[in-house]
Amino acid sequence: MIVKLAKVFGVSVDFLLGEGLNAAYDKEMVKRLDELESLPDDEKKRIFDYMDLIIRDYKTKANYNRK
Repeated sequence: MIVKLAKVFGVSVDFLLGEGLNAAYDKEMVKRLDELESLPDDEKKRIFDYMDLIIRDYKTKANYNRK
């Protein structure tokens, strides 16, 4: 029954139970990650490079604002 619910809502069983790695992500995040998997490697690299840039800048600002 729980597997059917997960399929209906487009999420994993662990997400429904609030456990596991995917439980921390919202449905839209999981959907985007799934779509990312279908992209060519060069496009994935572009996206990951951009994500890394944003994460680095966020962390730098957070550390700078602590002081």
